[in-house]
Amino acid sequence: MATSSQPDALLSARVSVRYGEKPVLRDVQFEIARGEVLGLVGQSGSGKSTLAMAILGLLDRKKAHAEGTLAFDGSDLLQLRERDLRALRGRKVALVLQSPLSSLNPALKIRTQLKEAWGAHASGPSADCDRTIRAALESVSLPSSDEFLRKYPSQMSVGQAQRVLIAMAVMHRPALLIADEATSALDVITQSEILQLFRQLNRSFGMAILYISHDLASVAGICDRIAILHQGQIVETGTTEQVLTRPLHEYTQRLMAAMPKMPQPQRLAAAKAAAL
Repeated sequence: MATSSQPDALLSARVSVRYGEKPVLRDVQFEIARGEVLGLVGQSGSGKSTLAMAILGLLDRKKAHAEGTLAFDGSDLLQLRERDLRALRGRKVALVLQSPLSSLNPALKIRTQLKEAWGAHASGPSADCDRTIRAALESVSLPSSDEFLRKYPSQMSVGQAQRVLIAMAVMHRPALLIADEATSALDVITQSEILQLFRQLNRSFGMAILYISHDLASVAGICDRIAILHQGQIVETGTTEQVLTRPLHEYTQRLMAAMPKMPQPQRLAAAKAAAL
C-alpha cells in the first residue's frame, strides 16, 4: 500500500526481499518522517525483522536478494557498499533487539562494551569517551558510577541490561532508532518503563523510531502512525487512532477483534499520556 510522500521524510522505502525463489517482502512501501515514531505491526513470520535487517544492510547476501529503494538521508541504503554501511550503523541508524542478555557480551564489563560502542564512530582522549558514556547512561536513567560500569551483564536485571543496550544505541545520537520487539522479553512494568524511555528519547533528541512489534497495546502507547504488515506486504497505514479504532483492511480488523479489549479513543489517549 503506497503512502503519500512526506517532504520531511527521513526514510522512504519501496523494497522487496526474497530468499531464493521465496518472496518475504513484496513491494513494501512506507515512509518515516524525521522525529516520528512509526509502529510496524505484524504476526510472526510476516517479514518485520527481515525489513529491519534490510534497512541496516544485514541480510545474508548469499541467500537474500533485495531490490527497490531504501532512501535514507540522501542515500539509497541498498546501493551502499559494506564499508559505507558499517560507517552508518550505530551512527545514523541504530538497532535495539529483543533479548539484551543475548545481545551483550557476557564476558565483558559494561564499561568495556560502552567504550567499544563509542570507539566505533568516535576518537579522542579517554575523558571524551568517559563523558559520552556517562551522558548516554544518564539519558536512559541508569547510574554512571564506576561501580555500575564495572558490572557484567549477568549482574544486572533484564530491564537494566535493555537500558544499557539503548544507551549504546543512542550514544551517537542516530537519526533513526530501530526497536525490533525491544519490549517483548520484559515484564509488564519494565515494558512500560522502556516505552516511556523511547518516547522520552524521541522527544529529547528528535530521533525517529521504527518500533517493530506484534503487541498492539504497546504500539498504541508510543507510536504516531502505524503500518500493518501482512504476508510480506503493507496492507494499511494511518495514524495510531485511525488504525486502532477505525481499521479499514480486513486483516487489521481481525487483529483488533483478537484483542481482549479493543482500544477506544479514551483508552488510546490514556495509553499515550502514560508513555509521555
